[in-house]
Amino acid sequence: MKALTRILVLVATLLALATALSACELPGGLSDLIPGKATATEPASTTTAQKIVEPITPSVGLTLVSHGNGTCYVSGIGTCTDTDIVIPETSPTGDIVTRIGGDAFSGCKSLTSIEIPTSVTSIGDRAFTGCTSLASIEIPSSVTSIGDYAFHGCRSLITVTFAEGSQLTSIGADMFAHCSSLTSIEIPASVTSIGDDAFSDCYRLTSVTFAEESQLTSIGPNAFYDCRSLSTIVIPSSVTSIDMGAFSDCCSLSTIVIPASVTSIGSSAFYNCSSLTSIVIPASVTSIGSSTFWYCRSLSTIEIPAYVTSIGSSAFYNCSSLTSIEIPASVTSIGSSAFFDCKSLMTVTFAEGSRLTSIGADMFAHCSSLTSIEIPTSVTSIGAGAFLLCSSLTSIEIPASVTSISNHAFFCCSSLTSIEIPTSVTNIDDRAFEDCDSLTSIEIPTSVTSIGEGAFQGCSSLTSIEIPASVANIDGRAFEDCDSLTSVTFQNTVGWTAVDTVGWTAADTALSSSDLANKSTAAEYLTSTYHKYTWTRN
Repeated sequence: MKALTRILVLVATLLALATALSACELPGGLSDLIPGKATATEPASTTTAQKIVEPITPSVGLTLVSHGNGTCYVSGIGTCTDTDIVIPETSPTGDIVTRIGGDAFSGCKSLTSIEIPTSVTSIGDRAFTGCTSLASIEIPSSVTSIGDYAFHGCRSLITVTFAEGSQLTSIGADMFAHCSSLTSIEIPASVTSIGDDAFSDCYRLTSVTFAEESQLTSIGPNAFYDCRSLSTIVIPSSVTSIDMGAFSDCCSLSTIVIPASVTSIGSSAFYNCSSLTSIVIPASVTSIGSSTFWYCRSLSTIEIPAYVTSIGSSAFYNCSSLTSIEIPASVTSIGSSAFFDCKSLMTVTFAEGSRLTSIGADMFAHCSSLTSIEIPTSVTSIGAGAFLLCSSLTSIEIPASVTSISNHAFFCCSSLTSIEIPTSVTNIDDRAFEDCDSLTSIEIPTSVTSIGEGAFQGCSSLTSIEIPASVANIDGRAFEDCDSLTSVTFQNTVGWTAVDTVGWTAADTALSSSDLANKSTAAEYLTSTYHKYTWTRN
């Protein structure tokens, strides 16, 4: 009986203890041992901790100007002393902030960061010009326009982010010019144009990318001028024009992909891109502007499309690695100095059926590796200095279509041994063959009426020459320093006068027909006795 009583007491004690435990929180997490029990600090339905987001406090003291229609804009920094500025979405009077005005933060050199609300749709001209401590900025997708010079001279700006879904339509003139710390940027798909000098002098910029489905159609003048760290760029297939100087002085640019959509490449577009090794010009391009590839010293090959009609002056000036070039039949004009100082250029080929009408001034001057060239039959004139200092040129074929050879055309072509001047030529201009010291023979056609000043001066290997009866004028020094010239044949020896045009003597000298009939005497007169005079025939 006593044993049964002890058992009943123990059971009662355990029941009391269980009741107490169900009514209180056990220390040390012991309550977790009771099935179905939830702690007082975490409801049974909660499985993760709730994140607490601290509210962002807008900057105070900014000057906000009402439009009077429930919206306003930021016109200046006002009394705000923050260096990390947060622009409010609404003014103290409840107006929605939709715009950052022109010059609003211009020259705020202590400004390090700024947060722009999604209510803003436009940023005015020069809004952040000269904010030299601004390091990064995010442009909300709501912004559709940013004015010229908006971030000009923000030299500490490293990062520019356009929010996903950006509606920006253009990169304005000088928008990021002189942002010398900017290293990379992605242009939103919505942008259709990049303005003048938009990224000029961003000399640390190494990467420019364009969002997928880019709508960009034009790259403005000097847009990436002096982006000297930019090494490669792929231009979107929507672009139709690359304006003048767009990539000038991008001296690290070695690769660029120009899409088939491009129809025009402006003058100096790749001026001084000294690391550019090759480029494919699309078939859609019809003209190559002046100085387009000026000083592209590493450019070794280039193919000119079949539809190009003009090549501008100095287009390939000093492309010193270019070894060969083919000029398509479609080209009708090539500007002066187009291939000037292309020191490695050995071969120039004009396509069959060429329509080129002239070899321009200095076109191949200083092309010291050029050995031979065949000028198209469509060419009527050879310009001044066209082949000046082509020291390796040994032969050249001048077609019957050429009517004039201009001054210095073959000046100092020291390897040229012979040349045939066609009967269509009427005038050999000043110094046309000066210092061609390997020239041993030349035939002057009966169509020539005048020989210019110094035309054959310094042709020290020339031994004989025949002056046709058609020639009525030989200017001074035409055969000066022709030390080997011992035989000159005048087909007409009558009526020649040596005219003193520079005051050497008091009177002109009539030249004896019999003297000129003597080949050696005639040679002495032309090279020595009367070499400084202009000879005329009545």
